[in-house]
Amino acid sequence: MPYIKNSDRGQFDEMLVLLGDRIETAGEFNYIITRLAHKYIENNGECYQNYNDIVGVLESAKMELYRKKIAPYEDIKEKENPL
Repeated sequence: MPYIKNSDRGQFDEMLVLLGDRIETAGEFNYIITRLAHKYIENNGECYQNYNDIVGVLESAKMELYRKKIAPYEDIKEKENPL
């Protein structure tokens, strides 16, 4: 997760609570991520750097999710079900 200042999080967290409670499918989740990427390009311009920024953000978010949530979950499951 990008560790932005606590003072900068509030403006996003309120919207995420409302939005997150409504996402029920992977398709809806994908739609929201895609729309955010399109909005980023709309706000910042279409150029290689901005597209590269989006791809980097998506890759970093994937790796952070794996590091913080998935790997610890797999460790627990491995202990519950050893080879």
